[in-house]
Amino acid sequence: MSDLRKINIDGKEIEVDGALTLIQACEEAGVEIPRFCYHERLSIAGNCRMCLVEVVGGPPKPAASCAMQVRDLRPGKDGEPPVVKTNSPMVKKAREGVMEFLLINHPLDCPICDQGGECDLQDQAMAYGVDFSRYREPKRAATDLDLGPLVETHMTRCISCTRCVRFTTEVAGITQMGQTGRGEDSEITSYLGETLDSNLQGNIIDLCPVGALVSKPYAFTARPWELTKTESIDVMDALCSNIRVDTKGREVMRFLPRNNDGVNEEWISDKTRFVWDGLRRQRLDKPYVRRDGKLKPATWPEALAAAAEAMKGKKVAGVVGDLVPVEAAYALKQLVEGQGGSVECRTDGAKLPAGNRSGYVGTATIEEIDDAKAIMLIGANPAIEAPVLNARIRKAWTRGASVGVIGEAVDLTYDHAHLGTGPDTLTELLGRDHSGVQEKASMIIVGQGALAREDGAAVLAAAMALAESTKSSFMVLHTAAGRVGAMDVGAVTEGGITAALEGAEVVYNLGADEGDIPDGPFVIYQGSHGDRGAHRADIILPGAAYTEEQGLFVNTEGRPQLALRAGFAPGEAKENWAILRALSAELDATLPFDSLAQLRRALIKEVPHLGEIDVVPENDWQPLDRGDMGDAAFANVMADFYLSNPIARASELMAELSRNAKARKETPIAAE
Repeated sequence: MSDLRKINIDGKEIEVDGALTLIQACEEAGVEIPRFCYHERLSIAGNCRMCLVEVVGGPPKPAASCAMQVRDLRPGKDGEPPVVKTNSPMVKKAREGVMEFLLINHPLDCPICDQGGECDLQDQAMAYGVDFSRYREPKRAATDLDLGPLVETHMTRCISCTRCVRFTTEVAGITQMGQTGRGEDSEITSYLGETLDSNLQGNIIDLCPVGALVSKPYAFTARPWELTKTESIDVMDALCSNIRVDTKGREVMRFLPRNNDGVNEEWISDKTRFVWDGLRRQRLDKPYVRRDGKLKPATWPEALAAAAEAMKGKKVAGVVGDLVPVEAAYALKQLVEGQGGSVECRTDGAKLPAGNRSGYVGTATIEEIDDAKAIMLIGANPAIEAPVLNARIRKAWTRGASVGVIGEAVDLTYDHAHLGTGPDTLTELLGRDHSGVQEKASMIIVGQGALAREDGAAVLAAAMALAESTKSSFMVLHTAAGRVGAMDVGAVTEGGITAALEGAEVVYNLGADEGDIPDGPFVIYQGSHGDRGAHRADIILPGAAYTEEQGLFVNTEGRPQLALRAGFAPGEAKENWAILRALSAELDATLPFDSLAQLRRALIKEVPHLGEIDVVPENDWQPLDRGDMGDAAFANVMADFYLSNPIARASELMAELSRNAKARKETPIAAE
């Protein structure tokens, strides 16, 4: 039950929840309060004192607005609402005093600091700073930390706001950072000089309000005012986090998170943030045709004519990769089925039921995890399959949720009950009587480790039956960003990938690099990187990457989102849907659209919910028929978090992170 209170802020009376802090109440009133240590997704520290306000009738000194709740204020003597002033002479003098203290030891690094132009301290010093210092003593300096290859440190700039410490311990779930020492000797440090071991560590770069923590790979490459900013969607995992792509000329310089409470809040994983160097390397920038056993460069007319020649009158199979936008999957389906062939997107053999959205997406939203009281993970390891989703489960755990795991024993950064490793545990849970179970918000999340196996359909049916008997919401955790969208447009074949490839004379491989295509068929590969798929190809048609074309992606909860183009594909590479449209004309089976807008109109007419951007459609619950499950334990499907797709495998930084992760897992050997 909400506890509404009236409060007067700078002469404006508003009604807010008594549980809000004064800084939040001021935001409701449209008043901006400066802050360094306060962050709405972290615990309150109250140690920078920049957010001071005057409480009329309260103590004769300013109060920290981040650490005082509205319900703590006393009404006026005649019962009128309490009065808070944010711009009185007392407040201005107090904030200027705080700023002077913060700047005592802060070096004047602005011209060479990577945070210059987007630095909170710079902005607030403009409002509250003075143009001279009364401090004549020697300055305090601190030694820089080595936190690994991602985060560069300049600890003399640190103002001890502790945001990085609170993020790593509360959200990322690691305990390597903290503050040691007292007074002038206090400093933020990593214990025993450890480097950070988390897939979310890059977020402390965004959190740092000064230039103490900056991006090591991005350092000294661009200034914020030189960059063109494009709002887009990430495809490194199936969460499809909201991102901002910053480009300079034709090159992507960095990825930053965008706030979306329903998807990624304001965090992104390190793979999402730092994979941009993979967009520059090993790119396919011209068509190739295999002649005399070797791939030779060709012109577009030659390559399209060769592809059409190879496909005419043959049995064609289309394979949809993990990073393919919905439009390209739809165009491929129309093209291949028009030639009498079949298309398949479940390249890892996942037994996802075609046409049953409750079976391949589920009924839960990501946001529901926050309020869940019990969460069951079946064959999923969200810590590497979707680190930001894992942080949400951790948030639910900190609020008292219990987490159970069926599958491999893994470190999830929070306490959980390891119930078993395979289907026998699922059978045992189904055999229990759940009628007397106290009703509470519970959720079952099934991962690809349980579905990408021979008995995947039976495991899925059993998990859905368990969700039904425990009145839990149900979610399928995908590992491929393009999978749900491709399932939505029906890019599936009865019998899966094996049936689709069986007897195929020509395979049209649209960006599928994770599986192997058997020897025998002629292979046309369309994709952005020279990875496994391109090595097996007889014809290569260079396509755009996810930052180089507009595309729809449907995330693991079934939410359609729009990725916008931030730059252009290199060389002669073209947008994926356009290549398929051009090829259809060569085949004398021209697809019925000449522009992306026309394609989308046809797509939305066929699958209406794809037109509802950023809306999670409700899925009708359709239970599956139970089958026999095997005995094998559920295995993790992602061997290496950092090298899970062609763009990541092209990145030098991801290769370094992968090596570091392997080295960290090796047991240290004592010196003799």
